Amino acid sequence: MSENKIKFGKIFWPSLVAALIVSIIGTLIFILIVSGIISGFSNLEPKPLDIDNKTVLHLTLNGQIGEKGSTKFDKGSFSIESKIGLSAILNAFRKAEKDENIKGIFIEISDLKCGFSTAKEIRDAINAFEKSGKFAIAYNSGEVITQKEYYVSSAANTNYAFPTSTLEFMGLGSELMFYKNTLDKLEVEIQVVRGKNNDFKSAVEPFFRENMSDSSRLQIQRYLTSIWSDIRLDISNDRKISVEKLNEIAENALIRRAKDAVKYKLIDATKYRDEVLDLISKKIQLEKNKEINFLSFEKYAKKKFYQEQILVKSEDPNIAVILAEGDVSTSGDGLTSENICELFREVRKMKSIKTVVFRINSPGGSALASDEIWREVKLTNKVKKVIVSMGDVAASGGYYIAAPATTIFAEPTTITGSIGVFGMIPYTGKMLENKLGLTFDRASTNSHSILSLNRKLTPEEFAIIQNEVDDIYSDFLNRVAEGRGMTTQQVNKIARGRVWTGRDAKKIGLVDKLGGIEEAIKFAAKKAGIKDSKILYFPNAKEDKLADLLEMIDDSENKASIKTSTKIPEEFLEYYQKIKSLEKYTGIQMRMPYEITLN
Repeated sequence: MSENKIKFGKIFWPSLVAALIVSIIGTLIFILIVSGIISGFSNLEPKPLDIDNKTVLHLTLNGQIGEKGSTKFDKGSFSIESKIGLSAILNAFRKAEKDENIKGIFIEISDLKCGFSTAKEIRDAINAFEKSGKFAIAYNSGEVITQKEYYVSSAANTNYAFPTSTLEFMGLGSELMFYKNTLDKLEVEIQVVRGKNNDFKSAVEPFFRENMSDSSRLQIQRYLTSIWSDIRLDISNDRKISVEKLNEIAENALIRRAKDAVKYKLIDATKYRDEVLDLISKKIQLEKNKEINFLSFEKYAKKKFYQEQILVKSEDPNIAVILAEGDVSTSGDGLTSENICELFREVRKMKSIKTVVFRINSPGGSALASDEIWREVKLTNKVKKVIVSMGDVAASGGYYIAAPATTIFAEPTTITGSIGVFGMIPYTGKMLENKLGLTFDRASTNSHSILSLNRKLTPEEFAIIQNEVDDIYSDFLNRVAEGRGMTTQQVNKIARGRVWTGRDAKKIGLVDKLGGIEEAIKFAAKKAGIKDSKILYFPNAKEDKLADLLEMIDDSENKASIKTSTKIPEEFLEYYQKIKSLEKYTGIQMRMPYEITLN
């Protein structure tokens, strides 16, 4: 009896290809349908924002908070990513203070991702809102309540937590990863070039050291101590607990669960969500069995911000706020010289604009792109005073572009400075030969025609690159000296790639005033003699068609969240983003020594 066998490959590969084709076609059809729906609704007027009496804004702080808001469709996860920018958040708090129909704000916090400077600006907005006589109730609803989440929630006069939540309150720390031993095993050598005396520029240390240098440890210890001091001071003022007691609690790890935080008076009580809602009902004197009229904070913020910007644009704005966030590069995503330079040129041409606030949230990046932006800031500052507001970080190239401004604002916890330059050239020839058997040969017209990763730099070539890095560092020192009214020798003493907090940067002259973007705008208006501020943000706010479409489809409470949505595990996503960012590391870099993540 004969048996006809079908080979596995004949079934598997055609099936796989067919599945991929169907998947791709399905994705394209889905995107076309969504695009078609959005286009179909584009001519419809969005629903007006009706606010009933006894309305409570519902703000869920969940995920990443950036400088700018956006709503977009993620093709990878088939989900809608929506977030509102910090400026819209702060504007919404101000509007809600004066809105008679808004009785208070219910703030739910879980998995918050932002720097401590952004967290402080939200805290300040909560404090200001409560001074208007309205209530703000914070509810820590996450499984683990981080120090940053608690830091924000502690601003509210009433602060609750889920009964079984874990609460972190043990001070700040930073762990760095070093790759030298791994690279040694792989037989990859990183040829490191740093600016002269850039001993604090420790971004390159993981590639040739197994641990922190003394200078790196010194600066990390200093900024951790400074930030921790400011965090305790703010919590102390709101919770009426001494900074010494807060430090004792952290030092002895006295708080592990939410109930421990109640014992030490960091939160008012542990409650389930329904219990918190009952308290809100009583606060607004709601009739029994009647539901709270919640309004999405996200919807409120976006609508109010967009409406205000349209009105300002039609009334001759007098203050421009330019938002710049991300790695500095010439083009692409993030903070690009292509986009930022164009915005500064546009603002210079607008006759009604009297002053400019330049909001920077960047760890730096391309030296060339930084210099392009520096030039536009300097040209603008000659005709319209530029006031810089630093966000979570404005360091290295992020500080370079701030240097020509008339006045620089930073939060006490802002990471800044890092005035230095570096370059890294990998040598992979030995690895490829010994691990994979690959060899290379060359022919050239001149001695240095081929600069390859598969050939080590000669001492002469290394000296050429070192001189280039030193020249760029010298330019950096001169730029800062010119902008800050110092000598290059004075700048060099506080530069050398060292990172400072905003509070310490003010003491050494790199920052003029402590405060957030709101304080910077008020200062800019006063400096320009403006009594009636009409603030226009750049890039200009656009009508969010996708958000309006979602609102039409679902007119429920739509719990507001400032978040990103993805089905990829966050840890993998973070590593992916770090690897992807390496593509931008072309040319000499003005970049932070390392990535700082503090919870």
